[in-house]
Amino acid sequence: MTPITEVEGRRLTLSNLDKVLYRASGFTKAEVLHYYATAAEALLPHLRDRPVSFLRFPDGPEGQQFFAKNVPPGTPDWVRTAEVVRSDGTTRQILVQDLPTLMWAANLVTEFHTPQWRADAAGLADRLVLDLDPGPPADVVQACEAALWLRERLAQDGFAPCVKTSGSKGLHLLVPLRPVPSADVTAYAKLLAVEAERALPRLVVHRMTRSLRPRKVFVDFSQNAAAKTTATPYTLRARAEPTVSTPVSWDEVTECLDRRDPDLLVFRAPDIAPRLERYGDLLAALFDPDRARALPSPA
Repeated sequence: MTPITEVEGRRLTLSNLDKVLYRASGFTKAEVLHYYATAAEALLPHLRDRPVSFLRFPDGPEGQQFFAKNVPPGTPDWVRTAEVVRSDGTTRQILVQDLPTLMWAANLVTEFHTPQWRADAAGLADRLVLDLDPGPPADVVQACEAALWLRERLAQDGFAPCVKTSGSKGLHLLVPLRPVPSADVTAYAKLLAVEAERALPRLVVHRMTRSLRPRKVFVDFSQNAAAKTTATPYTLRARAEPTVSTPVSWDEVTECLDRRDPDLLVFRAPDIAPRLERYGDLLAALFDPDRARALPSPA
């Protein structure tokens, strides 16, 4: 019999709770749902009011994976949606505004991906993201070196970036902004990426060309484009183990670089509740209006 539960007054049907999704660790669907429930207080503010794209992997990371933007069939009528204009037309996407919606979406087995703008101000970014993606054999240690350089460069423009793991092999730097067109943020992020490559030519590349990326850290500025999305803080990732895109401190980034130990910045679902209890949300500054800054004027 399919379990039915009630979350804040909403009835939810949960399925296949015993199904092992992450074979390497035996992590089940029930544990996925438990993780999202325990991380919800920190996760929901990062999802709220942002149209969500889902990376679904219903048979686990080793099975079929597919992105879903449109509202799926069978979506409960109490789930909020937003109309989003895309290059291929207008569609409706899910807004994960509360715990019942989060648990309903988690039951579909998903990663959560969100844009840098809110549904009521489409294309006006309120944050900047720099995606630092190391090309093998480079790893997160090299991403830390690039991140620390970019932190100092951003500070020159009055920004105090936050940082999180991608949940895969890289890092994401995040900066709160006064709302500005996404195209302007992309242009500024590209400038930073080009400057980083000039300053650290043996470490950083700003172009996506695959042949340029081995042994270097690709600074992906394109994640700021209005049509792009980035893994939401605290989302589980579709990897061999239940890794999480986890906010970290700059001290942790420095320690990872100093010790040359990539495992220091690998966090799995069971690690997150203790971190939240110890640190709170290390990305809380993204919601502080006093921390938001305007982009610098073009030179």
